[in-house]
Amino acid sequence: MLPDGLAAIVKRDCPTCTLVAPVLAELRERADAPVTVYSQDDPTFPEQIGGAIDDTNLEVSFALDLDTVPTLLRVIDGEEVARTVGWSRERWEALTGVGNLGETLPPHRPGCGSRTRDPAIAGARAVAEGATGLQARRVHLGAEEDELEAMFERGWSDGLPLVPPTPERVVRMLAGTTRAPDEVVTIVPPDLVECTVEKVAINAVMAGCRPEYLPVVLAAVEAACTDDFNMHGLLATTYFSGPVVVVNGPIAPAIGMNNDVNALGPGNRANATIGRALQLVVRNVGGGRPGGVDRATLGQPGKYTFCFAEREDTSWGTLAEERGIPRAKSAVTVFAGEGVRGVVDQISRVPESLTRTFAECLRATAHPKLAIAFDAMLVISPEHLRVYEEAGWSRSRFREELGALLTMSGSEHARGTRGIAEGMPEAFAEVPLPKFREGGMLIAHAGGGAGLFSAIVGGWVSGAMGSQPVTLEVRA
Repeated sequence: MLPDGLAAIVKRDCPTCTLVAPVLAELRERADAPVTVYSQDDPTFPEQIGGAIDDTNLEVSFALDLDTVPTLLRVIDGEEVARTVGWSRERWEALTGVGNLGETLPPHRPGCGSRTRDPAIAGARAVAEGATGLQARRVHLGAEEDELEAMFERGWSDGLPLVPPTPERVVRMLAGTTRAPDEVVTIVPPDLVECTVEKVAINAVMAGCRPEYLPVVLAAVEAACTDDFNMHGLLATTYFSGPVVVVNGPIAPAIGMNNDVNALGPGNRANATIGRALQLVVRNVGGGRPGGVDRATLGQPGKYTFCFAEREDTSWGTLAEERGIPRAKSAVTVFAGEGVRGVVDQISRVPESLTRTFAECLRATAHPKLAIAFDAMLVISPEHLRVYEEAGWSRSRFREELGALLTMSGSEHARGTRGIAEGMPEAFAEVPLPKFREGGMLIAHAGGGAGLFSAIVGGWVSGAMGSQPVTLEVRA
């Protein structure tokens, strides 16, 4: 219980608390009631009043359910009767009954976050009090067991080290979403297991995610487990492919995703861990382990993680917009993709020539003599896209011109022609064949500003026989 009078809760690591320190000293002299000050991080602060009561254990701050510091209270008979947060001369004067406070200060300043709202601190406290709300089974390790080795031995890992999913870390991860821990996100194949927000959070911890990534991971998991995407089929195929996650909208820069230099490669925590978290959910919740249901003949490195953000500084719009999500919204698109294949054209300076380059390279997706069955994603770099924008080509015109170039002669691509047994069935010999089905070629924009290189990510079997790309809005 707080003593009667005025009480202020501050921390040194808060510019507004530093700003009002002279006001607290002024109140000590002028207020009609005692002034008690508590410090969340340094009891020697504020020096103007000779320090404060030590609340570095946050007992008082938690009891007051603080969101913001400084918080100023009036207490009568042990009960709080008035409260204000941040600095506002008008509100502080009304609460204290003292006029002309802090005359040299600006009239108002917002406060800072209370340490009680730090996810790490809140998580540790929840665990200590047994109030986490977590429902997952606890795995207790022996005294001599090494945490990292234990996770390898239990089959949780994709082959790389994992972050131990302690209750504190899981609670901290769950702070990244407003969704309830016990909410069922989806049913994860191949074992068709209910997957809650908590289970996704556990695997996001192991993958190395930060809490702010969790909404993107949840959307990716939900999209990948739809019937249209067909995660079970993607696991069971002997082909190379795995889920590719493309992120659009304001959340991508907000969480620090990379859409620039090395966007499809390593070096960015968000890109690397979001894709990895999806793969771990499929492995650890759904049972999709390599050598079990995952039957890829060769596989590819993207099956560890394959996630990137799209550049949106273009007149062409975005992948998510083309698939129905407004630019103001955040979204993920999951695509069943194989590895990255480079497209080199350092000479073309007009769109007609560059489009022919893209068409020639795209024809080789899966096999140059196969049509319609396989999808693809074309990732166009800024220098290549600039060729089109400077010539006034739109995304729709590019699609139209490219589609015409990718229409194949059935007779030339029939089985046995050109000395190659592989190819289209003879029934298609007299039919013009589009290389890709309608909607089967995705266009994304990413990469550094220098380098006349783009990329093709070939897809798995498309449509009802295989996988459809799925785009979902990210929920907070």
